[in-house]
Amino acid sequence: MTVNSQQVRVYMSNRNEGRTQLTAAAKGGFSERTGRRIEKSECTPDTPSERHWRTRKDPFVAVWESEIVPLLKETPHLQAGTVLEDLGKRYPGKYSNNLQRTLQRRIKQWRALAGPEREIMFRQVHEPGRLGLSDFTTLKKVSVTIQSQPLKHILYHFRLAYSGWCYVKVIQGGESFPAFAEGLQNALQKLGGAPREHRSDSLSAAYKNLSQDERDDLTIRYHAFCEHYAMIPTRNNPGKSHENGSIESAPWSP
Repeated sequence: MTVNSQQVRVYMSNRNEGRTQLTAAAKGGFSERTGRRIEKSECTPDTPSERHWRTRKDPFVAVWESEIVPLLKETPHLQAGTVLEDLGKRYPGKYSNNLQRTLQRRIKQWRALAGPEREIMFRQVHEPGRLGLSDFTTLKKVSVTIQSQPLKHILYHFRLAYSGWCYVKVIQGGESFPAFAEGLQNALQKLGGAPREHRSDSLSAAYKNLSQDERDDLTIRYHAFCEHYAMIPTRNNPGKSHENGSIESAPWSP
């Protein structure tokens, strides 16, 4: 037996409030017997079919392909309100503000089906002992002085992705492979072991003024260093800081 889903909701709501089957069934608009069958799962609530048709004519059909879509292609993040304001100026009295929700739905659907591709990020799941990360950084809004003279320095930062254990070393100089290697070696000695994989950024500052041969040599040295500690060497892609998020956005707890 099939009953109206709205009637079932009314019936069950009254039953949950402590009313009898007879009273709840009367409020739901059916018999007490039907109420008993509902509670025994002998009745199936009807399920409204999904609507695939419009209830009214599309108000943007005349300008969608010719004007709105080209705007969205040129400026992918354009908001519906801005588009509607522009249409209102060019077609006075035809596109009022109460059409904004309709336009928002149309734009959302277009972006999902024909809009620019979005970068997909997968949630990182860290395992104990698998990943360690290195990065050079500076402390913002913090100044260090020695005898009233500012200390020019950066920090080498190592962190285990799973536990959050970290090591920090003051570097007096810029980013370089020797500074990186010394900092990582000290971190592993303090740790008393090495993770299975080590990830760094691209050492972009260290690469900046190097020739291609020097860059290749630096890459070889980095791989040899990691091989010595039985670590798999990896790097995040340039400009993809989220790949190094476990250290880039980690709280400080050295």
